[in-house]
Amino acid sequence: MQFYSKLTARVSVMALAAAGCAPALAQEMPADAPNIAQSEQPADAVSDNVIVVTAQRQRGAVDTDVPPVVELTEADIASYGADSLTDLIAQLAPQTGSARGRGGGRPVVLVNGQRVASFRELRRYPPEAIEKVEVFPEEVALEYGYSADQRVINFILKDNFSSREVELEYGNSFAGGAPSGEVELSQLVIDGPRRYNIAAEFNTQGPLTEDERDIVQTPGTQPTVPTDPDPAAFRTLRAGGESYELEGSFNTGIGEGRKAKSVSVNLSASQNNSRSLSGLDIVTLTEPGPGGASAVRAIDANPLERLSRTTSFSGGGAYRQPIGDFELDLTLDANHTLSETDIDRRRDLSALVAQAAAGTLAIDGPLPTIATNGFDRASSATYTVDSLATLRGSPLLLPAGEVNLTVDGGYKWNRIESEDTRTALGATQLTRGRINGGVNLAVPLTSSREGFLGAVGDITLNAAAGIDHLSDFGTLTDLTLGLTWNLTDRLTLGVTWINRDAAPSLTELGAPVVETFNVPVFDFATGDSVLATVTSGGNPLLPASSQNDIKLSANYELDLFERSNILVEYFDNSSRDTTESFPLLTADIEAAFPGRVTRDGTGRLVALDQRPITYAERNSRRLRYGINMFGRVGKAPEEGARGPGGPGARGGAGSGGGPGTGRMDPQQFQQMREQFCATEPGTVPDLSALPAFIRDRLTNEDGSVNEERLAQARERLCNTEGPGMGPGGPGGFDPAQVAAIRETLCTMPGGDAPLDISALPERLRQRLTNEDGSINQERLARLREAICQNEAAEGEGEASEGRRRGGGGGRRGGGGRGDDGQGRWQFGLYHSIEFENTALIAAGVPLLDFLDGDASGQSGGISRHRVELEGGLFYQGIGARLSGNYQSGTRIDGNPATGSGDLIFGDLVTFDLRMFVNLEEQEWLVGEQPGFFKGARMSLRVGNLFDTRQEVTDGNGVVPIRFQPALIDPLGRTFEIEFRKLF
Repeated sequence: MQFYSKLTARVSVMALAAAGCAPALAQEMPADAPNIAQSEQPADAVSDNVIVVTAQRQRGAVDTDVPPVVELTEADIASYGADSLTDLIAQLAPQTGSARGRGGGRPVVLVNGQRVASFRELRRYPPEAIEKVEVFPEEVALEYGYSADQRVINFILKDNFSSREVELEYGNSFAGGAPSGEVELSQLVIDGPRRYNIAAEFNTQGPLTEDERDIVQTPGTQPTVPTDPDPAAFRTLRAGGESYELEGSFNTGIGEGRKAKSVSVNLSASQNNSRSLSGLDIVTLTEPGPGGASAVRAIDANPLERLSRTTSFSGGGAYRQPIGDFELDLTLDANHTLSETDIDRRRDLSALVAQAAAGTLAIDGPLPTIATNGFDRASSATYTVDSLATLRGSPLLLPAGEVNLTVDGGYKWNRIESEDTRTALGATQLTRGRINGGVNLAVPLTSSREGFLGAVGDITLNAAAGIDHLSDFGTLTDLTLGLTWNLTDRLTLGVTWINRDAAPSLTELGAPVVETFNVPVFDFATGDSVLATVTSGGNPLLPASSQNDIKLSANYELDLFERSNILVEYFDNSSRDTTESFPLLTADIEAAFPGRVTRDGTGRLVALDQRPITYAERNSRRLRYGINMFGRVGKAPEEGARGPGGPGARGGAGSGGGPGTGRMDPQQFQQMREQFCATEPGTVPDLSALPAFIRDRLTNEDGSVNEERLAQARERLCNTEGPGMGPGGPGGFDPAQVAAIRETLCTMPGGDAPLDISALPERLRQRLTNEDGSINQERLARLREAICQNEAAEGEGEASEGRRRGGGGGRRGGGGRGDDGQGRWQFGLYHSIEFENTALIAAGVPLLDFLDGDASGQSGGISRHRVELEGGLFYQGIGARLSGNYQSGTRIDGNPATGSGDLIFGDLVTFDLRMFVNLEEQEWLVGEQPGFFKGARMSLRVGNLFDTRQEVTDGNGVVPIRFQPALIDPLGRTFEIEFRKLF
């Protein structure tokens, strides 16, 4: 038996014909559009007067029943003003960031619904090459062989695109002292399944020292004599340096049709150099002057320099091919990184000091040369090879739909070799081999589309299990169970339970131990700020952790503006033996880790070991909710100016119409029908003259003709035998009927009179009415918008070709505004509330409450409230975006036993502003011909717009030296000016 889910994979040419007459079916439809346009029955079960639309999922879209968190069209993407996909993801941080509290970082990245070997393959792609962006919650990652701790972002590429890009950027702090620059060159070509990209980048930044920010020095470190050197000029708040990077990627298809394969390769090499200063190694010698005169004093100061070099080589590849009804993905990613840090040694002054004290060292002349003792070197070399095979398909058809199966297995090899000349233990070598495998099942339990228990909505069960065998930690397991319930077209509920074991990384275990001199540290035992020697690196004693998480979620589509949705997520996380960074040095932390603290005879803190630690237990509960809204700016073009066949109608690629028109009229459809039917079955007709949206549906991703769809198209267009196959039947096309539908929907009734839909086909009337017979205004509005809205004018010749080939991301006079000539606005707001966040260091030690007085890291406790905002406006080539972050204040309790008071971390609100202008669209600047300005854009970014820094005070309202605003955020308000040009 063939259920409807099997039928959705087949294209009805009748749908294409209807789409030609109604942009509703040629354009990208809203997520719930199938309830308006799709039939729930096979074509032969529908009456003769119904236009049947059997929809097909957009090419490259993710095949899942889980609704996306956010979707971006080509016009939406242009409104962000991003210069690369990396930049676009950064701007989408509120939507792409996972609130689960595990992992974090960049989301899982797909291209055209498929895995890639590495994000390196496309991170420098210009956003103009993207047709659509989909962001999905963490559960979708399971369907691609990933764990459910990262969201999924899918980039759907344009079929044909080419660009050469140049970027020049300069930035600095408004307070000065921190210049930076960037030059980037890249080229991208997308030609169906074949694409390649090559890019080079150079970055530089200047050092920023304490004297450039008027830092108050820790007592005892300031010069005692005006002529002595000031160490503030030799302590950097930000290191200076430069970096170089070269990378390239190549992807191609092999074969044609359903058996087509694809291969991709990417390579990258980078070098990063930095230089920082840790103060002065000062030698001060005094002895009594001749004849009992005042003491003779001499000083020698040597900067303590720290030089770091990181060289990295990376490469990866992917191979994809269909195997029956399954799809096999093989990915390989390898990386080698060498990091070296040279740290100046302090000089051995014991002999000189003894001579000076004994009066046997004459210092009234030049100071004797003091050997610098050279430098120490800490180095680490890491090696990673990660291979994975993923098999995805639908092996079983249930009454509620297809079961989706994902099976993955692979091998990962890691090695770290670290060495430090300051230790006698020699080099540290850690190697880990990891064999992993997993399986994920998505089982539909009910389905309104298939008519199986549809009254309760669509319910899908997700079950995933995995096993990892680590050579150094043994066997680790993970298990995930989830339920997705599409209660209505608008509301989706979800619940996920995850239980997994996790091992610390080799870097956390074996990174080289590095000592940094003169680091500002706040000592809670004394309430003082000191300059101490801080140790960082790996901790080989870290154990594996056990994690148990529960997530509840709800996603509701709102009937606001162009599209809107509310997302609510609740997380309950508990862990055992978790690896954490070393927190602020409170009395409880010092008592629990006494071996990490070194004090002198007076109790003054002189050294602190900040390598990772282990908490016996860790628990947290949080709620995150947010809203995303998208709308349009400006008036839509008038019907008279851009009506059917009018001079302003659009006919570019993907428009769904013939040249110069906004839709395919009945005469064009008849020409297409004659063209199809004039060729013999088994032969391929000339498709070049067809509208792009029809060609897309009749071809595969590699550009080859899909013979199955072509045969179906020929049958429906050319077969006039049998009931219902003539004009007006389910396989035929009645231009008059489609025109009547347009006239009914697009003619506004006068006054408050309701729309009369009695002339519509019965099945379409059913889609537009509620159970009580009233009109469903939401569905009507969506269908009206898609059918009745005309597309904006588009220039011919060079402008059209420039848009297809990259040319600055838009047509002359309207690039990036969208296909209707309107602008775009977007707004996203997310609020996180922490209900619990605690840690137990060990049995018998008091529980740490990071929401109520205990420190979780170097920046204090955990904020109970966090807010993320992202919004923007883009119209006629000019755009502005504002992002904001808020975190509520925290408190760190002092120690009454030592007399240290509380430390108060105040609320912090920051905003970043981005403004950009597409120069080719500004007629006041470029006139009638853009010339050099074609494809050019200027951008201005202002970081920390209001120059706010977190205020930290003690119980008396005094700011401790360690927490001076310029030490917390040395840069403050910054700016970046960028010139970008696509050729």
